Amino acid sequence: MALDSKIPSGPLADKWTQYKNDINLVNPANKRLIDVIVVGTGLAGGSAAATLAELGYNVKAFCFQDSPRRAHSIAAQGGINAAKNYQGDGDSTYRLFYDTVKGGDYRSREANVYRLAEVSANIIDQCVAQGVPFARDYGGLLDNRSFGGVLVSRTFYAKGQTGQQLLLGAYSAMNRQIGRGKIKMYNRHEMLDVVKVDGKARGIITRNLVTGEIERHSAHAVVLGTGGYGNVFYLSTNAMGSNVTAAWKAHKRGAHFANPCYTQIHPTCIPVSGDHQSKLTLMSESLRNDGRIWVPKKKEDAEAIRAGKLKPTEIAEENRDYYLERRYPAFGNLVPRDVASRAAKERCDAGFGVNKTGEAVYLDFASAIERYGKEQAYVTHQDANNAALVKKLGQEIVKTKYGNLFQMYEKIVDQNPYETPMMIYPAVHYTMGGLWVDYNLQTSVEGLYAIGEANFSDHGANRLGASALMQGLADGYFVLPYTIGDYLSQDIRTGPIATDTKEFEEAEKNVRSQIDALVNNNGTKAVDYFHKKLGKIMWNKCGMSRNAKDLESAINEISDLRDEFYKEVRVPGGEDEYNEELAKALRVADFLELGELFAKDALTRNESCGGHFREESVEEDGPQKGEAKRDDKNFTFVSAWEYKGAPKDAVLHKEELTYENIELKQRSYK
Repeated sequence: MALDSKIPSGPLADKWTQYKNDINLVNPANKRLIDVIVVGTGLAGGSAAATLAELGYNVKAFCFQDSPRRAHSIAAQGGINAAKNYQGDGDSTYRLFYDTVKGGDYRSREANVYRLAEVSANIIDQCVAQGVPFARDYGGLLDNRSFGGVLVSRTFYAKGQTGQQLLLGAYSAMNRQIGRGKIKMYNRHEMLDVVKVDGKARGIITRNLVTGEIERHSAHAVVLGTGGYGNVFYLSTNAMGSNVTAAWKAHKRGAHFANPCYTQIHPTCIPVSGDHQSKLTLMSESLRNDGRIWVPKKKEDAEAIRAGKLKPTEIAEENRDYYLERRYPAFGNLVPRDVASRAAKERCDAGFGVNKTGEAVYLDFASAIERYGKEQAYVTHQDANNAALVKKLGQEIVKTKYGNLFQMYEKIVDQNPYETPMMIYPAVHYTMGGLWVDYNLQTSVEGLYAIGEANFSDHGANRLGASALMQGLADGYFVLPYTIGDYLSQDIRTGPIATDTKEFEEAEKNVRSQIDALVNNNGTKAVDYFHKKLGKIMWNKCGMSRNAKDLESAINEISDLRDEFYKEVRVPGGEDEYNEELAKALRVADFLELGELFAKDALTRNESCGGHFREESVEEDGPQKGEAKRDDKNFTFVSAWEYKGAPKDAVLHKEELTYENIELKQRSYK
């Protein structure tokens, strides 16, 4: 099956406008005849459901949480990008496009990324109209801050709660449509299969997580906005319920899975404290605006800190290694996430880590507190040489910008980050890979769409900070409602899709047989035993750095672990009842397949790019010595995997990437 990305012809800046001018439309009266299923109610799914219903389609929305407002988008902290150039610092649509392609290490599709940059400005206007309380400057205008990988301030934010506030905006838009009867909401329902009729996605099979009931739902098109698969690593910043099941079931029904090895390790997370943990906590990347990252210059100081004999505040300035500022003077602490994460790992591996495990670096706000304090003292005509006053005023400014993040850190770590530096370390956060989609956001299954983090997205091999919220809302509010209409224009005379057909019956039968097998397995080991084991394989062999030997062994180990899972897993309780362990088992079963494909994809891509770092592909000399080395001659393509049974048998399809508007060159943030 040839991959057709369906990129419109013409100049890059005109593609989206010309596309919208040429597509088929569905008139308002006919939209009432068409049903659309939206799975997932985060920023992508929620905004899509609300917009499609507002347009007049009949929407069925599904989430496994007890409310759409509990979608994991709520956890996003730092902000959302938009090319509005409010700061007058040189931002533009092209600059956002360029930063995104460069930040993704030149492994994303130009046309999609430019469209994302183009519609970004509309998102802010939409959200302000919904009442999202973005931060404002002294004059009342919307404020901006900078994020990693860019040289401008384009990130709109609401303290450290941006995801929550944006989700509440989408949720309120959804609620309006639920009240009108245009959205039928199914909370606590998990999608367990896609139903295809004559090659087209025409419905889904779900399980009611409260009653255990298996249900059939039909529609003229199915949209997946189900997030990423970071929990394949077990420990990640994702909510514990976040999973790959919906996307993986779609993959098994014919949707190609693209770039699974492109996983983002976020540099500013609270370090792992022990094997008892079930998830990790993110500290927003926005903190890197004002926090300076460092480790001791002397190993003996690092050892003394780890032993509890020395405090970080006792280390003199000249004995601190601000290693990002040293290695990347042009960007300093605001290098992209993959670069910052690898640099932290390198320092800790070299013996300069600062917590008991040796896997942490400092994120220090002392300089920012002093800078803000002096500025505020001048503004209020107070004594800028009074150290206590400056510290007090500076802390108040920092509290205004990041207060809830500091409070969260103190609750978890029991240290006051106003007085002592935060400790951070990289952790799995976001997945750039996902279901392959064309320019219309349609997968390789007709009528099946994937939006937000569920698709292989616009981020290439590494996502810039504050771009996840941008992509999710761009897809849901401004892209999918156009592109899906072109497809649905062929369905205005189709009529309702029946669920009493052999296709629905077969899909339901498959779901029931898997559930029966798990419930009646009578093994001896809990689901978490297998998930933790998988996570350790993934982190140790497919984590921040990868090599051929480890990846080959990971493929075999995961395959063996999957065999053991089906022989030894024990799922207590029944299938026709609330059974969270059963829900978890179904999700882990899919992670055990995805993990193998992940390792296979990483093994196939013998280059370093973005979040995918191969130890065999490193710059060996020159100013970039030690940095990731891309291979544009052999790997300028999207890996799209076709399901063929066992993940190790998946077939690779390549979407060659062409760059007509940006010159391919090795990234440098020095």
